Amino acid sequence: MTYAPPLASAAQTTAASAPPLLRFDELSMVYSTPRGPYPVLANINLQVNQGEFVCVIGHSGCGKSTLLNMVSGFATPTSGQVLLKGQPITRPGPDRMVVFQGYALLPWLTAYDNVHLAIDSVKPTLSEAEKREIAIEHLEMVGLGAAAEKKITQLSGGMKQRVAIARALAIRPEVLILDEPFGALDAITKEELQEELLKIWNTQKCTVLMITHDIDEALFLADRLVMMTNGPSAGIGEVMTIDFPRPRDREVIMEDPRYYELRNSALDFLYNRFAHDADEG
Repeated sequence: MTYAPPLASAAQTTAASAPPLLRFDELSMVYSTPRGPYPVLANINLQVNQGEFVCVIGHSGCGKSTLLNMVSGFATPTSGQVLLKGQPITRPGPDRMVVFQGYALLPWLTAYDNVHLAIDSVKPTLSEAEKREIAIEHLEMVGLGAAAEKKITQLSGGMKQRVAIARALAIRPEVLILDEPFGALDAITKEELQEELLKIWNTQKCTVLMITHDIDEALFLADRLVMMTNGPSAGIGEVMTIDFPRPRDREVIMEDPRYYELRNSALDFLYNRFAHDADEG
């Protein structure tokens, strides 16, 4: 399959005229614990435009996964709300798909069967021929057409993550939620999948929310980087705009002085202004 990425993201071309696809409105989350209430997130306000690629970064325990779990519908805020197209998110739905670091695939099935199962669950009225066409199309999109009939246990970590991405995209979600999807992969496989993800995103035009611990990954992928303060009562400390033109070439942007300005600013935020205390581990 040949990809033809646009020169700018969909978010950049529609943000001026369209309302935000997602809105976090005074969002707070408090967990009940044996020691009493524990405030994880407090007063989160953020707007995400259609087609935007947003990365979220912060130290462990700052509520990044909790934040995205409320977008997926796996968690309900204690106060405030997350709005999708102006409607509160109250439960999971096929318009929001999650790709986890741990793949969450069914190991006794083939790559094809894992993708087909998702399509069959969400679009049961499609003909079997249509379901097969969609499954094969998305496996080919992530470079796994030849491995479609392999069991998950026969695949490498990078291949498993490709299957998970293909499965999520096969039902055409409006929001793709990525929870550190490349964190467990080796450096070469990680860079390959980052490139693949950008190609797919440019083709699919979906909105992406991605948790990462990797500043360089965020600078290569994202339109904006949301930097979280430390918990408890974590919030959004700063939102960095990453305005390198698209399509992006890793070598080109890493030669741009602006790249290192942004990188140093993010490092300063994480390791100086909001560094973990020594006793936090």
